[in-house]
Amino acid sequence: MRISAFWHLAALVALAALMAMTGTAHSSEIIDLYSSIDSADVTLEGDVAGMTLELDLMDEGRRIATRNLTLDGAGTFVIRWPALKAEKGSYDVCALLWKNGTAIFRKCNSFFYGGVEPIRFDVRDFRADSRGMHLVISASDPTVVDIYYMLIDGNKAVYVTREQVIPITGSNGLPISKDYAWKQILENGHEYAGRVKIVELNHNQTRSFMNSFLAGEDALITETYQDETGASATVMGNSRVPFAGSLRFILSQNGSILNTTEKRTPILLTGDDETVEISWDKTLGPGIYLLRTILLGQGGAVMDLEENVIEAKPLLRSNATDTAKKASFPAGATALALLTIVLIRRRR
Repeated sequence: MRISAFWHLAALVALAALMAMTGTAHSSEIIDLYSSIDSADVTLEGDVAGMTLELDLMDEGRRIATRNLTLDGAGTFVIRWPALKAEKGSYDVCALLWKNGTAIFRKCNSFFYGGVEPIRFDVRDFRADSRGMHLVISASDPTVVDIYYMLIDGNKAVYVTREQVIPITGSNGLPISKDYAWKQILENGHEYAGRVKIVELNHNQTRSFMNSFLAGEDALITETYQDETGASATVMGNSRVPFAGSLRFILSQNGSILNTTEKRTPILLTGDDETVEISWDKTLGPGIYLLRTILLGQGGAVMDLEENVIEAKPLLRSNATDTAKKASFPAGATALALLTIVLIRRRR
């Protein structure tokens, strides 16, 4: 095993020497490579479409896992390593670019697994979903980090952004919470992954976390109003999958349904809110009514609901015409009296 490992290393050294002589002739290159025992990401530049990316995980020169990807262009690519019974120690990761059966570029890095080095910061919580990524991070001593947020579709990051020089307090401070919302509109029912990579700048320590999620529409009812004449509901989007559902208003009294009205909601994304209003066929008579407001998704699934009571009271009716006549009579009499006085004074 050690002999085969030696020859494998020798082959890699020879390959590196060959590429050192010819590398300048190629415009394609690996500009960043990171790996842990669970996953790896590599960033490529140049005209790499149609090439093959090979990623090898090695233990003391022995290849223990490999992944091959056919590239559709430059960008950041992410893979998961198989579950390994890894022991504490140092591991190597190598990335090779193959074109027409010839390796044209190679880059390798080393990393430690199993607490060989003290960890400068701790990630208390990480979650990626249809809204974005949520992260809670703390440190035993004050430090600063850079955070990379990645949205992954298949094996390729469709979006990568970097938040720089984020201070993290020491043991006397509270953990900081970071929330990152996706910029892209997600496809309903499509599987994505969210990946965060945290780089501690002072000691160049890097940790990564990743989880897959199934993108789905989501929304909730945030406010309702109802009276004898109609009802309304305010709906807020809660996903980067466009929500285009409907609101169903069900009015009942003593267990009997009196009215069911369904109305489409505007298309909503995370943080968008719109109010939908309806009117009853006629003003409700005196009594107690139950109103159930149901928010339905595109497929008819119940996303949210709220129930309220309407207490309709008798309306006080007044005859506006009689009131106007009564109000106008004194005014007319007063005017007539004034006119009579003026005429009498003129005759004198």
